[in-house]
Amino acid sequence: MQRFLSISSKSIKNVTKLHKFSTPITEPITSSVGFGINFLYGGVRNYSSEESNRESINYDVVIVGAGPAGLSAAIRFKQMCIEKDVDLSVCVVEKGAEVGAHILSGNVFEPRALDELIPQWKQQQAPITVPVTSDKFLLLTKKHAFSLPSPFDNKGNYVISLSQLVRWMGSKAEELGVEIYPGFAASEILYDASGSVIGIGTNDMGIAKDGSKKENFQRGVELKGRITLLAEGCRGSLSEKIIRDYKLSEKVQAQHQTYALGIKEVWEIDDTKHKPGAVLHTLGWPLDNKTYGGSFLYHMQDRQVSLGLVVALDYKNPFLNPYEEFQKLKHHPAIKPLLEGGTVLQYGARTLNEGGFQSIPHPVFPGGAIIGCSAGFLNVPKIKGTHTAMKSGMLAAESAFGALHEGSNMETYWDNLKKSWVWEELRKARNYRPAFEYGLVPGLAVSAVEHYILKGRSPVTLKHGKPDHEATEPVNLHTPIAYPKPDGAVSFDVPTSLYRSNTNHEHDQPAHLRLQDKKIPELVNLSKYAGPESRYCPARVYEYVPNEEGQLKLHINAQNCLHCKACDIKDPKQNIKWTVPEGGGGPGYSVM
Repeated sequence: MQRFLSISSKSIKNVTKLHKFSTPITEPITSSVGFGINFLYGGVRNYSSEESNRESINYDVVIVGAGPAGLSAAIRFKQMCIEKDVDLSVCVVEKGAEVGAHILSGNVFEPRALDELIPQWKQQQAPITVPVTSDKFLLLTKKHAFSLPSPFDNKGNYVISLSQLVRWMGSKAEELGVEIYPGFAASEILYDASGSVIGIGTNDMGIAKDGSKKENFQRGVELKGRITLLAEGCRGSLSEKIIRDYKLSEKVQAQHQTYALGIKEVWEIDDTKHKPGAVLHTLGWPLDNKTYGGSFLYHMQDRQVSLGLVVALDYKNPFLNPYEEFQKLKHHPAIKPLLEGGTVLQYGARTLNEGGFQSIPHPVFPGGAIIGCSAGFLNVPKIKGTHTAMKSGMLAAESAFGALHEGSNMETYWDNLKKSWVWEELRKARNYRPAFEYGLVPGLAVSAVEHYILKGRSPVTLKHGKPDHEATEPVNLHTPIAYPKPDGAVSFDVPTSLYRSNTNHEHDQPAHLRLQDKKIPELVNLSKYAGPESRYCPARVYEYVPNEEGQLKLHINAQNCLHCKACDIKDPKQNIKWTVPEGGGGPGYSVM
């Protein structure tokens, strides 16, 4: 089986590794996973699939996504196999060209879940070496910064590169026998005749834009699992389909999910300005008082700092441009002096779940479960989701092991999740985000009461406002925003930033950004909202350009895509559907 230049050499080795199991293991596996369905395979990794005309490999557990949640699940599952002396197989499929390629450095890490998963992580040289040394919280106006009491309590936490951490976790998973396949994009869910999930299919490679097969065409692969865990991260395409199809939100009367867009840069700054472990968070400027969001600045190791702006996607003004707001932020007197003379190393963007406790769907479906940020376990006021994602993966792994080996079922994941510290933590934080529906000042007031007086024990649970795509107001209610031109030293244009993301897609492939109705961009988005997709996208994927008759038409530069999913969330008519491109495409964040 051959792969393409866009896939890493490690991916090619992994594809080759699939073939060594082409001879079926003769000992059959018969086990109930608790859905009233018995799965019987002639071998753990038996090639089949005459109907779909593509190779099929069977595992006990298939995990989609090699992020903190997916790798924690894989590690915990194999740990239990070792503890109980049971040989069960696990594979992890990752759409990035390598583990960590789609995760940009810069994270304040709470080690609680890792302490449980790998207690000896320090002795095993985990890339966690910079403890938080200071913790500041500022309210910004255009020219000033006012210090506020810090609500984050980062004592005992670390400033890390999350990309480095997942690479380390990947190596630990492989040491335990987990098979990891980077460069493979899970594009579809596989079902049995009863409608239960039995695995995933990766997309075909070598398809041209016109749908024809190129010389390097390669059929996708079916990875079948008795249990499938979805750990795709925020707004995972398969996870969203599962949530819709099985009505998982309705099952527990969860509110709709709400999101934010995080835009981030990694800088190398002057040694005299660098303070390893220093953490800064801000609220206020450059965002207006009706738009929720804030910035962060973390001093990592090796003179590096991670700087970013998070903008809630329920903003009302269609002229708001999150990327340009981020460029403005860097010119603030509290930020600019630190950056002057420095160099930008990387740029990226990603959406974040902000619905919190109210928006968590029932995470169990027939044949598997949803874990990590795909289910929305981010703690919004702490701006941390890695530790909760990891714990959710561990709990799901324990339930999967129980279902496969002990005859229990995956519903124990939901039960144990509600008994865990994840549930208690998110419950206490449930009212912070919806408090800001009323603006910055009321939000700060309610948050202060929640944090310092009620301590998360409020008798009421606030509700979220409109879904993000419905929050955008028509242009006649707003005036255009004049953003300053980038200076090329602290602020930059989009093409310059995109170059620093190392994003790459095979140009001659079907667009992974699809319009359900091709008329809506011009008839609705452009006429009513002045084409907001040209502004909320942080990669200039969407542009309105004149045709031969001088009429503005939407042009999609899919090759620019950073996989942030903002378009899938914010489009006013939910007309844009984000799907996975060829495996290995997208940003290529290097190890730092």
